Amino acid sequence: MIIKKLKSLALFLTILSPIFVYSDDHHLSFDKKNLIAYQKSLIDNEITGSNVALVYQNGKKIYHEVVQSGKDGDKGINVDTIFPIWSMTKPVTIVAMMKLHEQGKFEFEDPLSKYIPAFKELSYKDGGKIKKCKNPLKIIHLLTHTSGYRYYDEEPLPVKIPNYESIHPNQTQFNDLATYVEAVAKHPLEFEPGTKYLYGINQAILGRVIEVISGKDFEVFLKENIFEPLNMANTGFSMTEDERKKFQPLWINSDYLKGFTYLLDEMTYSSLSKAHFGGEGLVSTMNDYSNFCEMLVNGGAFKGKQIISKKSIKTMKKKWADWPTETGLFEKMKGYHNGFSIFVLNNPKKDNPDIPEGIWGWAGYHNTHFWIDEKNKVYGLFMSRAREFDWDIPLGMRKVVYGK
Repeated sequence: MIIKKLKSLALFLTILSPIFVYSDDHHLSFDKKNLIAYQKSLIDNEITGSNVALVYQNGKKIYHEVVQSGKDGDKGINVDTIFPIWSMTKPVTIVAMMKLHEQGKFEFEDPLSKYIPAFKELSYKDGGKIKKCKNPLKIIHLLTHTSGYRYYDEEPLPVKIPNYESIHPNQTQFNDLATYVEAVAKHPLEFEPGTKYLYGINQAILGRVIEVISGKDFEVFLKENIFEPLNMANTGFSMTEDERKKFQPLWINSDYLKGFTYLLDEMTYSSLSKAHFGGEGLVSTMNDYSNFCEMLVNGGAFKGKQIISKKSIKTMKKKWADWPTETGLFEKMKGYHNGFSIFVLNNPKKDNPDIPEGIWGWAGYHNTHFWIDEKNKVYGLFMSRAREFDWDIPLGMRKVVYGK
């Protein structure tokens, strides 16, 4: 009788599965149709083209759906689709740094000049003047975006300050990281190192630090220590001709530009370039980055392999700086603090009271997004290729996933 009842229950849940998503411990129970409708609304409102979303809990993918736009110029997303993940490269670089830190290869308070001498004598901007820095630039400043380096895609520089050569990460001006950081070191900081938060090129510099410390090409280090152990075979800084056929086109809806294009790739993704920028340079697939997220939600472990320690993840999530949330990039991220180049929710009341405190993650320029919820063994991952960037995408997705 008990067996018959269990079979009946299993059949009942199977029938309901197209409507509801269940987890083993029932922490999540949301209407699957609502999340599909949300993905579709992003297309209907011309925020993204085709997109794919995934929710994982307790070792299982409890939701994984692609919604295709069917529009001219778009490309249907499948398991092989490659996306530029832009700033979702940053957590990968941070994990690489934490691995080296666990091995005792550097300390957070080490001056950057210990590894790259060009950073010994630095200057910063003070109004219309350039002054010599009193404080050394440290590794911790790069990890936390408190170095004073910003992104340099908004030239020209202000009047009365010398118009230095642009150091925005690009593979047309730079062909390797050694040349890149030498140019960066000549550029004045926006302020004394360690005194403020400013989102910028920090992880691009850390890529070179990893090369110097490990004695290996940055991409080789990532392959050996992260990509291969996590079965991320389709993640890297370049693409072959065959891989380019799997590259998702960019949907852009910005001012007078609207449509699908490959003309705004910005990176060359050429195998001939060694300018592997740790803040923005990787391409990846949904399955590959899902493995990375699985490792993070499981305390640094993946299928029996410990990539980084739980202690390292705890350090990454610590509050290192506050964001300027009044205006600008982080205006919609109230209730969150800055860890090692990740957001961490410390006040759900300011964001969404249904979401547990402590979730963390990051996003990419072309609207790739992820979050980690260690409390419920959940992660969420969203991928599209669209501009302009929109924090509302993951906020809206979490509202559906955690909604009552």
